Amino acid sequence: MDQQSGIHIRLADAGDDDFILGLVDRFVDFELPRWRRRGETAEGIRRDISRHLREQPAGSHLFVAEDDDGERVGFLHLQLVTDFFTGAQNCHISDLVTTPGHDGKGVGSALLAYSERFAREHHCRHVTLAVFEGNARARSLYERKGYGVELLRMAKPVK
Repeated sequence: MDQQSGIHIRLADAGDDDFILGLVDRFVDFELPRWRRRGETAEGIRRDISRHLREQPAGSHLFVAEDDDGERVGFLHLQLVTDFFTGAQNCHISDLVTTPGHDGKGVGSALLAYSERFAREHHCRHVTLAVFEGNARARSLYERKGYGVELLRMAKPVK
């Protein structure tokens, strides 16, 4: 639990699947690169999250954030990964999203703080994440919380 924000974070269970999958459209609710199609991108995210919910692969951890009233207000997917350059264990934020109406209310910050505690508990060297360039709101939060660009993934459509 994040005492300051009143957000409680728990492991997701089977009863959360519809809630989690219902948030997928929030992952593409901003300007996407011109070659990405909103529906196709959302479906790819939905497939990946569904697979993790169904198979529960090792190193994959899914969490739900609730407020003091027990209302589900966010979702977090963490993966323990090996750093390509060093071989050290890192904690990767695969998915982080809040419910509509809870932007700017501390839920995202609580989920980030939880990610960092989880990373420390699992002896990770870094917390990593990827964010679309057009997701200005998320990028601003990550930068305020001390995250910086490490690599830039660039793409060009092949015609």
